[in-house]
Amino acid sequence: MYTLKGSIKTIKATQVVTDSFSKREFVILDESGQYPQTMLFQSVQDKCEMLNQFKEGDSVEVFFNLRGREWTNPQGEVKVFNTLDAWKIQPLSGETKTAKTVAEVEDDSSGLPF
Repeated sequence: MYTLKGSIKTIKATQVVTDSFSKREFVILDESGQYPQTMLFQSVQDKCEMLNQFKEGDSVEVFFNLRGREWTNPQGEVKVFNTLDAWKIQPLSGETKTAKTVAEVEDDSSGLPF
């Protein structure tokens, strides 16, 4: 298990690959080091929906597994592919675009009932 903190640069639509497999890709920008790093993640199956609560620009922590596989092309060359497979995302600021914190709800001094 690995984690990475950064901001969401891109969230793509869910892709239905087959009747039994779907994935959703998203890009995280990590600016913690000397040079910014742009990382492509994917979520699969029921984990695709966890991205619905986030928007581009949100600061998040991504929990993921590193996956790798070999593939032999038609010319006989062996290629290795790596995938960052995200299984949990949580906001760093404690907020998302659809949720209010308890402090925000309690501090609502507008007087409106809704």
